[in-house]
Amino acid sequence: MKQESYHEKLQNKMDDYVHLVYSFTKQFPKEELYGTTSQLRRSALSTVLNYIEGYARGREKVRKHFLEISFGSLKESRYLIEFSFKESFISKDVCDKAVALADEIGAMVWGILRKL
Repeated sequence: MKQESYHEKLQNKMDDYVHLVYSFTKQFPKEELYGTTSQLRRSALSTVLNYIEGYARGREKVRKHFLEISFGSLKESRYLIEFSFKESFISKDVCDKAVALADEIGAMVWGILRKL
């Protein structure tokens, strides 16, 4: 069995993160549909989409630019997760799980950025 590459591992973690965010935001108050729900989903999805696009680019400067956007979107979604906990939209367990995954992804993306 082929071992998963760093890129595949990171992309899989990002995929898990987006699905986790989509899963728990289904329970958010309806009045948050165009607020926190939408912004959190878009920033989480932007994390993986910009990573994928950056990874697909051939030039290092362009790749770095997309990875920086991905990292920024990750930080935005991480804040919104903590905000959602403080607003009682999610439980502490869900918050802790999502923040831990965000921090793990962030460390991996930052490691790539440092090398570029």
